[in-house]
Amino acid sequence: MSPKARLFRHEKYTDRFGNTAEIKIWIVPVSAHHPDGVKYSLVYVVDGVRVVGFDNERGKGNHFHLDGSEQLYTFSGIGNLLKDFLQAVNEWKEKRYGHQG
Repeated sequence: MSPKARLFRHEKYTDRFGNTAEIKIWIVPVSAHHPDGVKYSLVYVVDGVRVVGFDNERGKGNHFHLDGSEQLYTFSGIGNLLKDFLQAVNEWKEKRYGHQG
């Protein structure tokens, strides 16, 4: 990570199912690799396997992972990123564990 990068948010927690979610977001200098000035990695791990993930790994750009598949992701701000990640995790849990409300 660049010395000019600033950690914006880092959270890691275990949910009631024993699965781990981790959110890491940095504010970085705007560059060809990070045109939005944000680097991020958000992941939901079940039994040691990433089942949901959003990141903008260098060379790949903005994308997300869902059950082993990878798709492009349109980054439109940190707030929307967090909302999209939590929605994807909740939808995954709904399919796996049923209605949680």
